[in-house]
Amino acid sequence: MITPIIIVTIHSLYCSLLTISWTISGTLCELQKPNMTENGLGHWERVLNVDTMNPNVKRVEYAVRGPIVQRAVQIEKELKEGVKKPFTEVIKANIGDAHAMGQKPITFFRQVMALCVYPDLLEDKFPEDAKNRARRILQACGGGSLGAYSASSGIEVIRQDVAKYIEKRDGGIPSNPDNIYLSSGASDAIVTMLKLLTSGEGKTRTGVMISIPQYPLYSAALAELAAVQISYCLDEDKCWSLDVNELRRAVKAAREHCNPRAICIINPGNPTGQVQSRQCVEDVIRFAAEEHLFLMADEVYQDNVYAEGCQFHSFKKVLFEMGPGYSSVVELASFHSTSKCYMGECGFRGGYMEVINMDPEVKLQLTKLVSVQLCPSVPGQALLDLVVNPPQPDEPSYDTFIKERTANLHILSEKAKMTAQVLNTVPGIHCNPVQGAMYTFPRLTLPEKAINAEQAPDMFYCMKLLEETGICLVPGSGFGQRDGTYHFRMTILPATEKLKIVLEKIREFHKRFTEEFS
Repeated sequence: MITPIIIVTIHSLYCSLLTISWTISGTLCELQKPNMTENGLGHWERVLNVDTMNPNVKRVEYAVRGPIVQRAVQIEKELKEGVKKPFTEVIKANIGDAHAMGQKPITFFRQVMALCVYPDLLEDKFPEDAKNRARRILQACGGGSLGAYSASSGIEVIRQDVAKYIEKRDGGIPSNPDNIYLSSGASDAIVTMLKLLTSGEGKTRTGVMISIPQYPLYSAALAELAAVQISYCLDEDKCWSLDVNELRRAVKAAREHCNPRAICIINPGNPTGQVQSRQCVEDVIRFAAEEHLFLMADEVYQDNVYAEGCQFHSFKKVLFEMGPGYSSVVELASFHSTSKCYMGECGFRGGYMEVINMDPEVKLQLTKLVSVQLCPSVPGQALLDLVVNPPQPDEPSYDTFIKERTANLHILSEKAKMTAQVLNTVPGIHCNPVQGAMYTFPRLTLPEKAINAEQAPDMFYCMKLLEETGICLVPGSGFGQRDGTYHFRMTILPATEKLKIVLEKIREFHKRFTEEFS
């Protein structure tokens, strides 16, 4: 027989256990709350915080979408909320996004893309060459759909078309589709190559030569990979030309603390808008051979050449024209994209890389590396196919295509000339001719009080410009510049009438800024 005392004891024990259970459950629930720092397990800290995260990521900087752009987005929200400003809109002249600036898409490209995305439209009234191109692309896709994965290096028929395009561009110099890797924009392929090149520790750590000024993709990727940036300066006084003696100076100094293994060239230039001469291209190839460097040629602006007497020379073409003493040994990766030139199709993320003289075993590793991401954007691949294989003279879409292509490049050429002309009328601003690409990088003469500001002087200038005029530019310090010089990068992409407004506002602001801080 169980006595009442035992029953009470068992009941008390049960209640105690139940209370403990509730307490533990509550504590575990509290652990899931992001703001909780104390619990039954002691002091709790997030596994991932700013002290425990990858330190290389913290070193990454990307000025094109940096603090000024973030402030521009805030100002746009303020304007929508009715906050009064001395302007009615933010004009983002900070980035080479042609369609965002009002450039119209090429009709043929969008017709074929519409057909590829929604094949039922093949029964509707579209030009026959657009239908044929869409069918050809879809037949090369898994299940006849752009929604299927492709091969990791890209759809084979598109790689074949890229090779034919390169051969035609380079005057018949052969191109092997097996050396073509399609990518989600040129940036993706550039970072992939830098991953392959980076190795070593301390003085054996990979060093990569990049121009100053440079496109921040390069410095950001090198920081993330913990590779060493080797800076060589372009000559602003000679229209941002490249001097091989400056290359020799930079590589000699770098060998004291790292292992230089690659040199990157952007031609036509970003942010500086120069087009390198054939002699310059030859000099770089000889330098790469002499110093045993891998050559990376960023050629995404190859159709954007405006200045009289300037011409785009592909590194591959010049390399092979220099003869087997160079063409059989210099390792080269060249890059192109659907985002620039006359197309401006940034959002589709289409691009390619061609590799020359790559070690077969390394090439296997490259194929493995790109396979980790499964495949590039398949719509981007489809668009790239249209860029490298546009309408031909005997096809119905040809005349419209040529008209639109020519018009886009002509308008860019006119805006390039206008931008340099207007900026050079402003006391305290010097602008080199915009020979190519989509940007100008003028030098600013700033008063002493502005130079002594807490921020970098050109950051201070650009932020004040944004707050007073709504114009969003990128300070030159985000691209690198010689000590004691100050610049901003501005795209020439806004529509002509809007570009005139931008230039006039910069003229007026610079005068006020100079007077205020003198």
